[in-house]
Amino acid sequence: MELLKPSVDFVFKRIFGIEENKDILLDFLNAVFESANEPGVTEIEILNPYLDKTTVYDKMSVLDIKARTASGTLINIEIQLRDQQDMEKRSLYYWARMYGSQLVQGEIYRSLCRTVTINILGFNYIDNDRYHNTFHLREDSTGLILTNDIEIHMIELQKLREIAVGQQRKLVRWTLFLLGPGQERMEELAMEEPAIKKALTTLEFLSQDREARELYEARQKAIHDWNSNIHGAREDGREKGERFKAIEVAQNMLSEGMEVELVARLTGLTHEEINGLRKEMPH
Repeated sequence: MELLKPSVDFVFKRIFGIEENKDILLDFLNAVFESANEPGVTEIEILNPYLDKTTVYDKMSVLDIKARTASGTLINIEIQLRDQQDMEKRSLYYWARMYGSQLVQGEIYRSLCRTVTINILGFNYIDNDRYHNTFHLREDSTGLILTNDIEIHMIELQKLREIAVGQQRKLVRWTLFLLGPGQERMEELAMEEPAIKKALTTLEFLSQDREARELYEARQKAIHDWNSNIHGAREDGREKGERFKAIEVAQNMLSEGMEVELVARLTGLTHEEINGLRKEMPH
């Protein structure tokens, strides 16, 4: 049996974002905080548990996990496997939405709680060799933190695959699990961590469930189609831009009195197109 990829957002949310697996989510979060040398949490509430299967078919839906700790800290976890070249802005946007959503009319700013964004990336994005980077709002010269309310984590799966990392940190083992290294290696990880063992059991169940596999494939197809359409639109725009530039160059060359044959050879436009441009030019 081929296991589904736990790094696909639908599968990730189905493993970590259901009430029955709240202990798995807690273990993963504490692994992230341990890696960042921060205190762990003892209790969490999942704010958007996995319920609505129809969202899987929506290629634009964000299958993230939102949670709140006992102290009120808000946490948003999102998996992004494809580089859209906008991760830092996307992170700030979702962080700001979650942070601002705490206030209702009449409440004071002091009541706002720390908000943490955790991004799990299937591509390299941060320009260093660390697979886990944590960002805060600091003063440039002294490193003094202005506030602990903003915290953004970037966990880059491919960096862990590329570099030699010891197994001592819990987050390393969780990251290896998300990479989906194969059944045998998965079982080794499960032997090392009870929470990973439970996650693997959920993954194995999902991988055998016909409906879950259909949803998985539908989600993959929807995302693939959306990416293909975006790529096609970009290519179309690039081609139109190149054609516009060729026409502009041809017009300049014709205004300098160059022959049609030379203009065609240098711009790639046809003789008919160039003659048409010449007729439109003012005499």
